[in-house]
Amino acid sequence: MTLDCTNENLLLLTDSYKVGHWPQYPPKTTSVYSYFESRGGPYPGTVFFGLQYLLKKYLKPITKMDILEAKELYAAHFGSEKFFNEAGWEYIRDIYEGRLPLRIKAVPEGTVVPSGNVLMTVENLDGRLPWLTNYMETLLSQVWYPSTVASVSYYVRQMILKYLEETGTPEAIDFKLHDFGFRGVSSVESAGIGGAAHLTSFMGTDTVAALVTAKRYYDAPMAGFSVPASEHSTMTSWGRENEVDAFRNMIAQYGQMPFYSVVSDSYDIFEACRQLWGTVLKDQVLSAQGTLVVRPDSGDPVETTEKVLEILAEKFGKTRNEKGYFVLNPKVRMIWGDGLEPKTIERILFRLKLHDWSADNIVFGMGGGLLQKVNRDTMNFAFKASSVIVDGKERDVSKSPVGQSMKKSKAGRLMLVATEDGLKTVSEGTMQATRIPGGVCESIGCGGTIRPATDLLETVFENGWITKEYTLDDIRKNTGMIPR
Repeated sequence: MTLDCTNENLLLLTDSYKVGHWPQYPPKTTSVYSYFESRGGPYPGTVFFGLQYLLKKYLKPITKMDILEAKELYAAHFGSEKFFNEAGWEYIRDIYEGRLPLRIKAVPEGTVVPSGNVLMTVENLDGRLPWLTNYMETLLSQVWYPSTVASVSYYVRQMILKYLEETGTPEAIDFKLHDFGFRGVSSVESAGIGGAAHLTSFMGTDTVAALVTAKRYYDAPMAGFSVPASEHSTMTSWGRENEVDAFRNMIAQYGQMPFYSVVSDSYDIFEACRQLWGTVLKDQVLSAQGTLVVRPDSGDPVETTEKVLEILAEKFGKTRNEKGYFVLNPKVRMIWGDGLEPKTIERILFRLKLHDWSADNIVFGMGGGLLQKVNRDTMNFAFKASSVIVDGKERDVSKSPVGQSMKKSKAGRLMLVATEDGLKTVSEGTMQATRIPGGVCESIGCGGTIRPATDLLETVFENGWITKEYTLDDIRKNTGMIPR
């Protein structure tokens, strides 16, 4: 029999070498307990996001067909049938109706956790299946991707917000970073879950797959928004001599919308701003109901941004806000989205502030820099075993490679608790006392009501069932994007 394999078969969503791990554990091993963490990267913490998507999409009951499919594939892959644990999977199908006897605990999605702390734990709940825990490592570790994107967006939000608080309008933060990453990622699935991760901190996106993912897996009827915008094909098709007509058409088609974005560097961005927008079409721009958003798409981001703002200010006027920074006429704004990374955004904002420009004047867009220029090592994610039960005795396990302090793993069963110094990983058996005056956790010795530490890791999956779900609004509350 030849079966057509699919990427929906859970037995095939692992690394080849894990298929043969089931006889490698010590005799009489009945439990393997593992954890997932970010060991550190460019940001001080991690926004945990995306596990619910993986659980809902992939951790479905296995079937007889799944087992036969996997058996056939692995026999051909290894050249032998001895590696695949057919009996183990048949046991899960027969005893648990195909549902995985695992317990997965995790920090609530959207929580910002300092680097080096536990984010998720996984353990088998049937003593005959200790190998099952780390069989799932490959799939569950892929939460690194949405968590990394969510972290990038979160920390960019904090950075832009700082400049808005100093120079402009902090209330505008939700739309200050726009996702243009769909075409720049490796797959539609990446666009969906990566784009949804961005929406944990912002509300602007052109990645439609993100809207579908957020709706289907995080109960968000409409997670993000966009505006009418042109691209170079719709501008250059008019011909260089008719560029002004292309611009005029954009005003006619979309001038009644709150915002309309027009790419203006097809030929000469500075002349376009000075002569076309600022002279020929000035009255139409000012009389339109909406705001024109001029988009340069080439050149040095810092230099070009400042020069465009200066030309637009010369032609349309500017005023000083109550914080002492210049703001363009409200009928004109700009967006920069070409080749941006977080450091470039900060360089632009720093230069604008230095020359008395408010951050209100500009919106940023990120594509590959947001959704694609990341990998598992960006924030050094790892999934490691930390406790086992062998012959009825629990033992802590860890790795500690010589000369590799970054790769030293944690030992024991773990908890994530709140202390006066922030979130901290402790051993499950540690009865660390805390007090919570006014809702703020503080350590023992500060007075107040003393009680055992509360584990912030919540059971989200147990014996094949999802036991805790989060909406996108729940997650946005955890990131601080929307008030609790």
